[in-house]
Amino acid sequence: MSRPEELAPPEIFYGDTESFKYTSSTRVQHIQAKMTLRALDLLNLSPDEPHFLLDLGCGSGLSGEILTEEGYNWVGMDISPSMLATALDRDADGDLILSDLGNGVPFRAGTFDAAISISAIQWLCNVDAVGNDPKKRLLRFFNTLYASLARGGKFVAQFYPKDQGQIDDILSAAKVSGFGGGLIIDEPDSKRNKKHYLVLSAGISDRSVNLEGAEMEVSAKKDKRKLKKLESRKSFINRKKETMRKRGRVVANDSKFTARKRRPRF
Repeated sequence: MSRPEELAPPEIFYGDTESFKYTSSTRVQHIQAKMTLRALDLLNLSPDEPHFLLDLGCGSGLSGEILTEEGYNWVGMDISPSMLATALDRDADGDLILSDLGNGVPFRAGTFDAAISISAIQWLCNVDAVGNDPKKRLLRFFNTLYASLARGGKFVAQFYPKDQGQIDDILSAAKVSGFGGGLIIDEPDSKRNKKHYLVLSAGISDRSVNLEGAEMEVSAKKDKRKLKKLESRKSFINRKKETMRKRGRVVANDSKFTARKRRPRF
């Protein structure tokens, strides 16, 4: 059975017919509710404080309903007009924004206390249009998400990876963007119920995410050339200079290896 990501871009796949079918399915509603509650458990937010959440790939608002029931104020982003229209028809309580996650998270620095994403970020690993580079889109997504979260803000994403390569790309982009945390797999031995959760923290937090069993390292089989593309410019240059020194090569003009200053995130 083909994966939805392999059939069409999300804004096309989730047209009016598919949006209605997806949202009206009691099975989908149950699964979405269960995964959203699990994401909130992994966020481990303090129940005594108000929290402002971002729902990335919010779709028709099924996850948003759970956020509302749990007492959170939230904003949802999705690329599908039909899904957002369905959410409006269902009187979703959150503010809704039509936007492509691959273009970045368009909010001011420190806006949200936490963010969740249910069954969405695997779409960023696809080439859905001419000129789309999945690795660049992942980096843009995680960089801007990091900036939009308050210091110590948290992010949990449930996703359906196609293979280990997609897991590695997602973990690498998150790590390069400054996130700490890792991957948690629920029911890893079950083909039907296996679920992947990316559990991240943006800096120091006085109340950590639930990271029991999480791993942040990419697969040992990951091609080093692919990892090099995801390194920061400064890290890559320093690594190359050290390699050259070990090999006894002399750099005549060291100034050409000076990294440009990165723009601050905030």
